[in-house]
Amino acid sequence: MAKALAQRLASLPEVAQTETLSDFVPVDQDQKLKLIHEAAAALDPALNPRTLQPPPSEKQNIDAMSAMADRLVKIADNGFGPGPEAARRLSSLLGQLAKADATTRQRADDAFIFPLLLSFDQLREELKAEQFSIDSLPTAIVRQWQTADGRARIKVLPKGDAGNPRSLHTFVRAVSRLAPGATGPAVSLYESANTVLQSFVEAGVFAFCVIAILLYVVLGRIGDVFLTLVPLLVAGVVTLELCTFFDLPLNFANIIALPLLLGVGVAFKIYYVEAWRAGKTNLLQSSLTRAIIFSAMTTGTAFGSLWLSDNPGLSSMGRMMALSLVCTLAAAVLFQQALLGPPRSKPGDTPAEAARDAASDRS
Repeated sequence: MAKALAQRLASLPEVAQTETLSDFVPVDQDQKLKLIHEAAAALDPALNPRTLQPPPSEKQNIDAMSAMADRLVKIADNGFGPGPEAARRLSSLLGQLAKADATTRQRADDAFIFPLLLSFDQLREELKAEQFSIDSLPTAIVRQWQTADGRARIKVLPKGDAGNPRSLHTFVRAVSRLAPGATGPAVSLYESANTVLQSFVEAGVFAFCVIAILLYVVLGRIGDVFLTLVPLLVAGVVTLELCTFFDLPLNFANIIALPLLLGVGVAFKIYYVEAWRAGKTNLLQSSLTRAIIFSAMTTGTAFGSLWLSDNPGLSSMGRMMALSLVCTLAAAVLFQQALLGPPRSKPGDTPAEAARDAASDRS
């Protein structure tokens, strides 16, 4: 059953490879063992010689290294390119090793000869291969792939870049359609991302609704609430568009900047609405705009300093916060001014006119 499901999963275009416990047992063992035994017979005289020559003396080693160094120089001659350059470099190193003390040559012998002896021992063991089945596998391996009640594990590897969130999500959705109970790092990351995203969407909607209610309590006019919130929504949309343009994808760290955009951004805009309701004109040239810009620079310096962090998550958060702050400042200073239009009242209005305007605001 596990093998059949693994074959169906392997047929998916999003899947690169599947593995089960049965994959540890090679197919066509008779044919492969025959080739291994033939190789063992051919290599046996070299791997297991009947007689061993005595190890070379120190002088023989020095003479051999010097002779090889001279030979490499002749081979390289005056040629150019990777081959001749490598030959000359190796010749120089062999010459230095031949002139070094016995301790240095012993260290070189340990570094090169000892691993070679281990490789020969491993090759001797591999040439002793025998036929085996699942029952012959070590218990530790079997426990990793099969439970005591008969449930089997299937390892599924994605095709393409596993570090790309979009590819990973496509892979998890495709596998989950055939195996709804699939688990593992990819599924955990996918579900965690969905949970975090859903949580921040809920937090953003809740914050937006509460801000709208508070604005209505303060401003007392639905139209003015919209004049405050619409630039905020425009700033959020532009921020997400610029994230795509600058290749700044949302992640677990920088998504926190979006709810912060609501709190920071609405403050700039309510200042302009209050000034506009009071009859102020030329807001771009006013001290209010300068104060808002200086306040944004202070906040941007604090948040933007995270951009310089060595931690990728904090750095991404700093970039997102700086970008969102620039967008909300531009929306308040530029877009909201055009949206507000002429003020409803003027600073020189009589008390009766101001009262009438105030009553109009509350209606």
